[in-house]
Amino acid sequence: MTHPLVELRLWRQFIAVAEELHFGRAALRLHMTQPPLTQAIAHLEQLLGVRLFERTKRSVQLTTAGEALLPEARELLARALALPAHARSAAHGEVGRLRLAFVSTVGFGLLPQWVRAFRTLYPQVEFELIEATGDVQLQALERGDIDAGFMLHSPGFAPEGLQHLRIAREPLVVALPEPHAQATARSLSYGSLLDEALVIFPRRILPSLHDAIFGMYHAAGRTPRIAQEAIQMQTIVNLVSAGLGLAWVPDSVRQFQRPGVVYRLVPGRRAQEVPGCETTLVWPQSANPTRDLFIEFARGRLAIRH
Repeated sequence: MTHPLVELRLWRQFIAVAEELHFGRAALRLHMTQPPLTQAIAHLEQLLGVRLFERTKRSVQLTTAGEALLPEARELLARALALPAHARSAAHGEVGRLRLAFVSTVGFGLLPQWVRAFRTLYPQVEFELIEATGDVQLQALERGDIDAGFMLHSPGFAPEGLQHLRIAREPLVVALPEPHAQATARSLSYGSLLDEALVIFPRRILPSLHDAIFGMYHAAGRTPRIAQEAIQMQTIVNLVSAGLGLAWVPDSVRQFQRPGVVYRLVPGRRAQEVPGCETTLVWPQSANPTRDLFIEFARGRLAIRH
């Protein structure tokens, strides 16, 4: 048995009669005459197969079924009235889901602040946040599994074939075990740092920055002595704390205050020999209103910051 399709007009008429408990007053409220309204209510009752009102010559009262339906009918009309605004919001990206990938360095400060601010502005946007290295993000973007991603790379080496927005540029700092002689030295000995055992990420996850770090060693006539590889920056810092070696990490990693680790910025002219890195927001050219709204939000945040 198929369910009857009840028009919103009939529910509006039902609500008017239920609230007025008088067909004449309800008809005036609806800007119609009483006979068509009486016929409409009778038609609604026929469609539903239940009586909604008990009628006498002197009174109109809701039946048990009518009382049960009244709040549901009000909610139905409210939702119907909200549909145009909801559709406009969806078209502008203000309603939807954003699948956003990020490298761990963004999670230390920028990402939580931006997500919190964006959700305050657009509470109907649902976030799906995925921590992933650059190589994993590129694969996910190609498959359409994410909408955008924050990636780390050497300056000028944003992935090709994608739209991008530079979020930050920062130097690399050296992370040293706390007992290390240079952890508290007045001035760093750049040459001796390059002779130390190195903790670094695998090249496949961040090739441009990996090559830049190796290039720094080669320019000084050194070959990096790799003690350990690790994927996440937090893990790299933990391995430094364990005394396995030093590491070159983005300046933003300083916010990860791991006991047993000291961060030092190479000063003076030697600082020019240490590579920097960039964080970039990348996304495909396909249409996506919610993602595009977040990108405009990001542009606005950067303009305020600068």
